[in-house]
Amino acid sequence: MMSRREFGWKAVAAAALASPGARFYGLDAEKKVSAHEPLITAREIAEMDRGWVLAAANKYLTEKPITITAYHSPRSKGGRHDYFSEGDYWWLNPKDPGGPYIRRDGYSDPANFNSDREALIRMSLQVAALMSAYLMTHDIRYARHAALHMKAWFLDPATKMNPSLTYAQAIWGITPGRGIGIIDTLHLVEVTRAAMHLHRTGALTPDEVAGVKTWFAEYLNWMRTSKNGRDEEAAKNNHGSSWVAQAAAFAAYTGNEECLAFCRERFKSALLPTQLAPNGSFPLELRRTKPYSYSLFDLDVLAIVCRIASLDSPAADDLWQFALPDGDRYKNAVDFMYPYIKDKSKWPYRQDVEYWDDLPNRQPSLLFAGLAYREPKYIALWKMLPPMPRTAEIIRNFPVRQPLLWITPV
Repeated sequence: MMSRREFGWKAVAAAALASPGARFYGLDAEKKVSAHEPLITAREIAEMDRGWVLAAANKYLTEKPITITAYHSPRSKGGRHDYFSEGDYWWLNPKDPGGPYIRRDGYSDPANFNSDREALIRMSLQVAALMSAYLMTHDIRYARHAALHMKAWFLDPATKMNPSLTYAQAIWGITPGRGIGIIDTLHLVEVTRAAMHLHRTGALTPDEVAGVKTWFAEYLNWMRTSKNGRDEEAAKNNHGSSWVAQAAAFAAYTGNEECLAFCRERFKSALLPTQLAPNGSFPLELRRTKPYSYSLFDLDVLAIVCRIASLDSPAADDLWQFALPDGDRYKNAVDFMYPYIKDKSKWPYRQDVEYWDDLPNRQPSLLFAGLAYREPKYIALWKMLPPMPRTAEIIRNFPVRQPLLWITPV
């Protein structure tokens, strides 16, 4: 029987790895690029990704939207439209089977309820791939099918998800939901980017576009005002980064300039100062049982913050160039991780307890930082990495999978 971590992404990963279009480009870090020549273009990315993206999108054309209302856990304290998940690293206590769960850091319990999260990630894969396929082909079928998912998740009263995560990452016997669960909706970041392209196709009516934006505005407000939301905002590790990445994405999508300004200030005053070490590492992530995976993840999420908050706002500061008083910038983190992305065997810290062999992949931090800093070696390395993770657990920590959506202007 297929495990929860394989629940349907297996075919997607296979398409990414086996398709003739999923080509791995040679590492050419010494290539000279003129000051005005782009390091990579949308056309190049479309050529690189066309095979696997169209294979995935054509599969998705046959799949109807399935939202969280199709599932229910008796352990959830919420209703049918309330998102529910359980803490990844919390397990039934064999010494007290009916009592509170116990923590095993780095090890995900396959028996925990995960259907809502799986549905959310599946939708994010579908909508992003469908809109990437549309950009490649201008075939309106892809946009119309992406629109079906958007309406099911955010508009249809019978199937839509409530704009809150009160019951996310619950722990049996301890709490019905935690702020830490807000990281589950990190996968909506690329959905909003896809939606920006979708709105230009006419596949959604103006009223439907307004309705989707209202959903995200309400969710953003919940993130900023609820106890769970404020708890996650205050997190000092990758969870705090993920909160800011989401807030920036949803603010950019809904036109909330005040929140975008807040996200830029949060990056400067909280994220970088508390997470970045002088050598460019993330000490809070290195302490975990999966230090390589978490370091890559935080590197990617901070790159998403820089990308959105610096480029998707007319009043933006350039977070890529922001420096702490000692001169350290985000680029220090990319330079720290670069040699270990290029050759993981050189990683000087302990090996991850799970999924060590499934990393790295085409980390978006390399693409976004390569373009921002005009660093050819970042782009060259990005080109040669696998375009999609092989396992669902790594896909869960890989929220930007369709670079064409980000490189193509909206």
